[in-house]
Amino acid sequence: MKLKSLILGSVAAAGLSTAGFAADLGVLTSLDVCDELGLSGLTISSDTNCLQISGEVKYQFDWGNWKGSYAIAQTNFLGNVNIDVPDTAAGVSNDWDSRVQSYLKFVGTAGSDFGPAQAVLKIKNDNRVRSTNGVAVETEDGTFVKIDEAYVQVGDTTVLTAGKRGSIFNKGDDEPFNTLTGLFISQRADTGVVADENADFITPKRGGHVIQLWSNIGEGLIAKIGLENLNSDGGGVILAGHPLMAAQAISGGSRAGTLVGVLDYAGSGITAHISGAVGGLLDGVQTSGDSYQLHTGVTATFDAFKVRGALAVGGGYDAVRAASYSYWNGLVSAEAKFDMFKIALSGEAAGGTASTGVALDTDYGFGGQFGATVAEGIEINIGGRYFNDGTPGVGDGYQVAAQLIASLTETIKLTGEIGVYGHAADVAPAVVAAATSDFYGKAELAWTPGGGFSSSVGATVQQNGAYKVTFKAAKAFQ
Repeated sequence: MKLKSLILGSVAAAGLSTAGFAADLGVLTSLDVCDELGLSGLTISSDTNCLQISGEVKYQFDWGNWKGSYAIAQTNFLGNVNIDVPDTAAGVSNDWDSRVQSYLKFVGTAGSDFGPAQAVLKIKNDNRVRSTNGVAVETEDGTFVKIDEAYVQVGDTTVLTAGKRGSIFNKGDDEPFNTLTGLFISQRADTGVVADENADFITPKRGGHVIQLWSNIGEGLIAKIGLENLNSDGGGVILAGHPLMAAQAISGGSRAGTLVGVLDYAGSGITAHISGAVGGLLDGVQTSGDSYQLHTGVTATFDAFKVRGALAVGGGYDAVRAASYSYWNGLVSAEAKFDMFKIALSGEAAGGTASTGVALDTDYGFGGQFGATVAEGIEINIGGRYFNDGTPGVGDGYQVAAQLIASLTETIKLTGEIGVYGHAADVAPAVVAAATSDFYGKAELAWTPGGGFSSSVGATVQQNGAYKVTFKAAKAFQ
């Protein structure tokens, strides 16, 4: 009994000593503040603040011969969908990419009379070296650490945010359910309907330096409003031949100041939103940086069925031609899940009017997928997509694919895929070209042993001679 009391007393003394030492450093080992605020994960608490720390490191290495490209689909204002093509010139070397992406995020939270008050700081690094035919070119942010987010925020049901961060613009509820191949226009539109603020300068620049306010109205409805891109980011050059605008330089200042408004809804098996943005407001002058965009989407779930519809419309001003342009992009998708299999069908279309007043040809496409669980841990998927180029004489594009996913163990998964890309012949009045196709096969072995760690190795081989071997590894913590 005396020995037990001595041991317990020693442990207690050690604990009090440690706590006292931590208190001298201004840090408490108690997590009472974090508990009171309902915060968890990797945290450090003081007497008034809870600091949450999260981060991730990702590495990817690609090696092979794949840096050429061939257009399978030519969307009218979003650009081409390309497949890889090898470089077969004499004396060329292999291609490779080596990329490390990492970030650290710190969120300091304290209570206030208006709700949780937060300061958020996220730093990241994207160090990437690309090599084409043995010639290395370093891109992205190189070895520099970048402040990706730095903002303050306060509130609970009504929240005020100011600083540097992403946009409140909601561009969800628009991805097609046939995920094996997707859709051609959707792939170019950042997987969905066009919402990328860097899509050839045709949409308002968002995020960056912001002042944002959102409020929970109730019954699943949230309203948001914000001023974004107050740091005048997003300048560039429109090249000759752009389908919507004349060739010209667009400054960051002409795009500065984007007003964003959003209504979000979630409830009763339905998620929906409507987002609007008007850019180029700060200079008070009508310039080529002035543009607008509307993005809306809805997803409804009924037992085993899901239905989704999305639409993006927008436009802007062309100062060279002293005229406006506009565009639209719509998508519908449906999915049915049963005990052993699922079916997904999708359709899309896009068009617009150039600043010359000429209407763009309407592009459209379809896609579908059938999936089945044939045995425990084994799944097969068969799918395809088709693209109709509205330009007279330009051939249509397509892809057909079959996929096998096998869970070899609880932590190891094997994915294999075979398929073919194709493009029909181009005829007059387009530049005449023969039909082409390219068969491919790829496989990936993924390992997720736990602890937030994941890794994979995969390879792709194409009929045209292109090939690529890819290794990935990642670990996140919070």
